[in-house]
Amino acid sequence: MIGEARLNQLHAFLKDYSTEELIWVNGYLSGLVAKEKPNGNGVTSTAAHAAVTAKKLTLLFGTETGNSKKLATNLAAVAKKKGLQVKLADVSQYRITDLSKEEYLFVVISTQGEGEPPIPAKKFYDYLHENELKLPNLKYSVLALGDSSYPMFCKTGEDVDARLKAFGATEVVPIQKCDVDYEDDAAVWFEKVIQVIEQKATAAPVETAAPLAKKPTGKKHYHGTVLTNVNLNDRGSNKATFHIEIGTDEPIAYEPGDTIGIVPGNRAEVVDRIISITGIAADKIIVTAKAEGTVRELLLHNLNICYLLSSTVKKYATITQQEIPDTRMDLVDLLRIYPVKDAAQFEDVVKILMPIAPRLYSVSSSPAAHGENEIHITVAKDAFLSQDEQRFGLCSAFLGDLPVGAPLTFYVHKDKNFKLPAADKDVIMIGPGTGVAPFRSFISERDATGASGRNWFFFGEQHFVTDFLYQTEMQNFVQTGVLTHIDLAFSRDQQEKIYVQHRMQQKAAELFSWIDGGASIYVSGKKDPMSKDVEATLLNIIATEGKKTADEAKAYLEQLKKEGRYEKDVY
Repeated sequence: MIGEARLNQLHAFLKDYSTEELIWVNGYLSGLVAKEKPNGNGVTSTAAHAAVTAKKLTLLFGTETGNSKKLATNLAAVAKKKGLQVKLADVSQYRITDLSKEEYLFVVISTQGEGEPPIPAKKFYDYLHENELKLPNLKYSVLALGDSSYPMFCKTGEDVDARLKAFGATEVVPIQKCDVDYEDDAAVWFEKVIQVIEQKATAAPVETAAPLAKKPTGKKHYHGTVLTNVNLNDRGSNKATFHIEIGTDEPIAYEPGDTIGIVPGNRAEVVDRIISITGIAADKIIVTAKAEGTVRELLLHNLNICYLLSSTVKKYATITQQEIPDTRMDLVDLLRIYPVKDAAQFEDVVKILMPIAPRLYSVSSSPAAHGENEIHITVAKDAFLSQDEQRFGLCSAFLGDLPVGAPLTFYVHKDKNFKLPAADKDVIMIGPGTGVAPFRSFISERDATGASGRNWFFFGEQHFVTDFLYQTEMQNFVQTGVLTHIDLAFSRDQQEKIYVQHRMQQKAAELFSWIDGGASIYVSGKKDPMSKDVEATLLNIIATEGKKTADEAKAYLEQLKKEGRYEKDVY
């Protein structure tokens, strides 16, 4: 039994570890114990694992932002500590003809844009769809990453899973779909995968290492109060972007570059409309897979009723026995167009609804500049037409409507990659629109801590007069010398649209001088098309100013990524 003093040391050491890192440590310690602990036959677990090491598994990842790679790398580390032979590869580097030779294949892959595969995974994805393979000996599983606020949630992972199944491969662990807050679900999938491999790969009953840690009990949640909620856009703007400050009674453990997770509530008027349409009693108690409460409580606080996944719509069609197109729509529209028979049937519908997924927002404050008991976010209100009605994004509308003094619960989502470099290093920040959020955090932190490195910020929006977010602050940072340069691109203030990549190209020589001199580059904001246009411009600048071929420029940028000097926080 470990003593209290050592236990306290252990807790202190591990308190900042992520879920994946804790899983890795678990596997590592289990491996150490296994080397020393004999089984019932007097044979050590290390020897017993010899039966396992004859089996091999391949882990493939397809990613643009790096999340799939991180998860696959952590799983590979755990598997190796369990005594398994692991081949880890980016799908872009994988020899596709080796598929027929694989025994265990695990794919971690994200979905981009409108259900598209990550660019590095396109060749692999297309090969699966353009060929008919026979893979009867392959055992596989897919971990699919996505964002449920987009139409084709985890579609790439679903497609890969469907094709492998069509080739006769055996799915040993069901596909796991992960939303933006993916760590807990990924950890459960990790555990199932390792357990399946150990069970199937062991030739005879042997003592195995300790099981992986169970699904975490949850993140640290902070209970805050809205201190400020102001629209940063001026009158006449086409947009509404809110600066929200949240205060807490306890210090918030966060750094610039982190995000916070918020689970929004559904709009009361929409919930009341659903209850009215279905005729169900608002105080009727219902038990779902993950929650229990009255119908009104569940619909207000727990269950997603906006932009239902197509898989949920299919389940709805089965329950109501109606022909419904393969589509996504809000529950209230579904009920209006394809009504339920009665309140009892709606109870079954409630049970198939998914939990409300947390939304992640980049932190726009700095603990050094704004104190440890408050945190800021920058939220653009998402407006769109659906069923000929004006609709708003669930969380952005929820946050934009919060009055000062309103309670708000959140948690901090750590990002170990999108972090400031050493204080003496130069920083290049490219963040149009709400992409400004992490850079307000970065610049404020460097100002408050007296960092000596230079700072260069590229910002863009529609109009200078109405849409220059944090204008006064940024101008002050320029005047005090915290910002060495700020380059602005307001796309609608002239006939020809100008974007941040055009400003970058105009400053190509100096920009490359900064980069070649050791500056770190950060990009934040919309992934499509902004981040891709910015990267194309960077490659052009590197090739032109660095006198390199296109391939050499790509290799140069790849090296920056490996060094952690080119990071993206895009959505």
